[in-house]
Formats: sequence, structure tokens, C-alpha cells
Amino acid sequence: MTTFDKLWANGAFRFGAVVLGLVLLMALLAPVLGTVDPAQMDYNNINRSAGFAGNFTLTDGSSVAHHFWLGSDNFGRDLFSRVVYGARVSLVVAACTAAVALLIGVLVGMLAGYFRGADLLLMRFMDGLMAIPAILLAIALVAALGASITTVVIAIAIPEIPRVSRLVRSLVLTLREEPFVEAARALATPTPVILLRHILPNAMAPLLVQGTFVAASAVLTEAILSFLGLGLPANIPTWGNIMAEGRTQFSQYPGNVLYPALFLVPTVLAFNLLGDGLRDVLDPKFAKR
Repeated sequence: MTTFDKLWANGAFRFGAVVLGLVLLMALLAPVLGTVDPAQMDYNNINRSAGFAGNFTLTDGSSVAHHFWLGSDNFGRDLFSRVVYGARVSLVVAACTAAVALLIGVLVGMLAGYFRGADLLLMRFMDGLMAIPAILLAIALVAALGASITTVVIAIAIPEIPRVSRLVRSLVLTLREEPFVEAARALATPTPVILLRHILPNAMAPLLVQGTFVAASAVLTEAILSFLGLGLPANIPTWGNIMAEGRTQFSQYPGNVLYPALFLVPTVLAFNLLGDGLRDVLDPKFAKR
């Protein structure tokens, strides 16, 4: 049985992969599924209920027949189009945050684990970052640097770097004592080659698992920042922005908050279950169980 067969046989991995595949497909097909511009306002269709069919006024003043699958918000914007386009933002933030956190975390962790002299300095700095609550640090960074996708990715990735670096450090401390690493050192193999060719490949499985957890945290944190008004600009449709704009009328129109939440929750759950499935199959300790 191949590794992929083992992964697909794992229920958690299969559920996470299917849900994320559907969300990714929805994001890629956003121009097709979202039949109108998510930022287009139509004051003739304010707070329409889900399933309403009528005419939608375009920018040039013309109108087209339109079906409001999830209704409209208090500006007359189509909620379904906004939710679909919001999936793009969430996946981009998740992927970029995981990439930044893993890249910097792996570098710091490998240096700290392999070079004893750098361990104390780097790990104490990482401990200092971990002492600050992640959401508070993200809020402070976004408030200081301004709202943009780049800023949000950096603000979410920085609190995740210490977790990745500590994981990598622990792996390197174990792997550096293995016979194949000692043999490479005895053959005068350059240190960068040892790190990249001998140690890093043996740490990839835990890093893949950690990457899925970072992505799940990034989706949720971006929604929290946007909900608080500290994330991406309001003109960019994100699940957090949609919920933030709908909360003022939640008692009259709860769908403006609940509909994006119905997409947010399964996406975060899918990332976490995907990570659990990868850990169960790729981690030897869990695989034995």
C-alpha cells in the first residue's frame, strides 16, 4: 500500500482533502459562480432574503435578471458572490502565511538545533515572541503597518514562527546525533549540505503537519482581524469583513453573518483534520498506534 493509499484510507485526511478541494474549486471558479461583481452595490436590492429573484443594476445603469442565492447585504451587494470571492482571500492568506512561517521557522530552528552557540540567543527571542498572545501581536502589527494582504500575512505569520522553530529545533537536536549525519561530518561534508540534504528531508513529515495547522490558524485569525476592522480593507470581500458588516443588523438579518460563517467553519475544520490525517500516517509514533 502506497503512502497516498494510507492517507486516503484515513477518514480525517479524506474529509479534509475533499472539503478543501471543494473550497479551492469554488475560489478558482469565483468569476463563474459569482455572477456579479462582489463590490457592486444596488440600493434597489438592500437586505434581500435568500433565494430572492429580481433584477440587479450594473455599474453602467443597465439591469440584468439575477438570483440572490444567499440574499444581499445592507448595501445591496450579492452575498453569494462576496462569500465565493472571500474564499480566494482566505486561501491566499492561509497559503502565504504557512509558507512564510515555515520558511523562517525552519531556518531559525535548524540554526538553533545544529549550532549550539546560536541556540540560546535564538530560542530566547522565540520564547519572547511566544509570551505575547498571537491575536494581540497580530492586531498590533496590522495597526502599526496598515491594512493590506501583505501586512496581514506578516502579522499572522510572525506569531507562528516560534512554534515552527521550536518543532524544527527539537527534530534537528535528535537528527544531528544520527549515524548518517555523523558519517557526513566525518567525510567533511559542508554544513549547508548536511542541513539541506540529510536533516531537512527527515523533518518534512512533521513540517507538513505543522503547515496545515498554521494555515487553519491563519484563516481564523484573518477572519478575526477583519471582523474587528483591523484586517483587509472593507472593499475587499473576506469572510471576516462580510460578518463584520452584517453584525449591526444581526437580529433582523442573521444570514449576513451566518452564511459566511458556514463556509469559514468547515474550511478551518478541514485544515485541522487534514493535519491530523497526515500526522496519523506520516508520524511513526501515531502510525504504530
